Amino acid sequence: MNYQKLGKDLMTVDELEVMDGNKCILQLRGVRPFLSDKYDITKHPNYKYTADFDERNTFDVEKLLKPKKVKLKPEDKYVESTPTRRFRL
Repeated sequence: MNYQKLGKDLMTVDELEVMDGNKCILQLRGVRPFLSDKYDITKHPNYKYTADFDERNTFDVEKLLKPKKVKLKPEDKYVESTPTRRFRL
């Protein structure tokens, strides 16, 4: 029995350098890499929700993680929170 693995590169470095700009190599889990046409994201039905379409759609993680300042009024009551109970399953 022969257990040698012989293989060939999908493409050489020279071939990659001159590869058509409308092509891409996809590598998906469980599938060998393959050459495919690039997908035009502007034709996707949800493209309008991306930041490429409208800058207002950009997600700001800093804004999400920034703690919010709470303004208290003199008439606000302080309520001490009770610790949550832990149940064993």
